[in-house]
Amino acid sequence: MSTVRVMTEADVTAVSEIRVTGWKAAYVGIVPQSYLDRMTVEADAHRRRQYVTRPDKATIDLVAVDARGGVVGWACFGPSATAAGELHALYVQPSLIGAGIGRTLLQAVHARALARGFDSLLLWVLTDNTRVRRFYERAGYAADGAVQADDYDGVSVTEVRYLLTL
Repeated sequence: MSTVRVMTEADVTAVSEIRVTGWKAAYVGIVPQSYLDRMTVEADAHRRRQYVTRPDKATIDLVAVDARGGVVGWACFGPSATAAGELHALYVQPSLIGAGIGRTLLQAVHARALARGFDSLLLWVLTDNTRVRRFYERAGYAADGAVQADDYDGVSVTEVRYLLTL
């Protein structure tokens, strides 16, 4: 069982490890391997540390911790360009996927988003990431028809937008 708390600067390396290993596990065959191969925990931690310490940061970062206090998951949400809030990221240590950590983190995000005044949340999921799409659909999110594409090493990768009314 995990608990959720606000991320601190001391959690940055653990969060970056979860994010980078999560990308490398989830996006094989979706995002070009050359892009995944260049991802490092150190580079991600450097960028994340600069962001997490900004006084004007608009997002909230949450971590799921295990019974020993080790970080096992991370989520980030905040305002979006629309009236809704946006879940920017949710990652679980790949070896622990299916243990309920993602669901626990998502429930904490929903509660805190409501407390911040968001009445809905949107998120973007890579179109070919069917496992994660099913996860969000089981949590009540529905694709709303919007799509966008990001470029990864010259390859266009499509994302689908999901929305949940809180």
